[in-house]
Amino acid sequence: MTRALRCGLVGLLLVGGAAWAGGPLLTALVGPDDAPQPPWVVVGLPQQSKPVTRYTVVPLDGERVLRVDAAASYGNLVHPVLENLGTHRLHWRWRLDTPNPASDLRRKEGDDSPVKVCALFDLPTSAVPFIERQVLRIARLRSGEMLPAASVCYVWDAHLPPGTVLDNAYSRRIRMIVLRGPEAPLHTWQTEQRDVWADFLRLFGDEASRPVPLVGVAIAGDADNTQGHSVAHVGTVTLD
Repeated sequence: MTRALRCGLVGLLLVGGAAWAGGPLLTALVGPDDAPQPPWVVVGLPQQSKPVTRYTVVPLDGERVLRVDAAASYGNLVHPVLENLGTHRLHWRWRLDTPNPASDLRRKEGDDSPVKVCALFDLPTSAVPFIERQVLRIARLRSGEMLPAASVCYVWDAHLPPGTVLDNAYSRRIRMIVLRGPEAPLHTWQTEQRDVWADFLRLFGDEASRPVPLVGVAIAGDADNTQGHSVAHVGTVTLD
């Protein structure tokens, strides 16, 4: 498997399961255990040998929250969503505690993020440019998973200013918006709300003129390209 496939696509695997019909679209991250509640599940790479990013539930500021600890590691925390099209807003709280000074999302060798929240979309493959479509097809065959053809990731970055929009250094199937940059204080909770459909059309408007089904939400932190270390925390994540 090529490095581009590994970093650009395989990391955002969709997993089995779905939200309960008529219930919340996302199960709460935090339950009674030290691990995130199912159907939130940690997904790495097929036959991954490198360390997997640690996602644990910890006490912090009088509540139990998700800790994202990336140490030369890779892995994503994914929740499947099976829902009809609609106007969905994604809400979450997060904070950055230990940034990775070596990260640089503009370069492949620096393509690590301490924390990001991603919306995964079922863009028809017919809308994907030919070469990228073939890469996606191969990745799906090799992983045995129905990988999303379009992902919008909201990033907390220690270097780039808020509002920066850029493609993943390995694949345009993942496009990013920097929400918090170097001006954001460490160890401080920030609250976000995003219209995922509006952001999808903004970032993938060259391939789609209308919203497509949202099929998953992912929380991720990685430090495998820089061999660095970062720590972040995520509070409540909801979708309505």
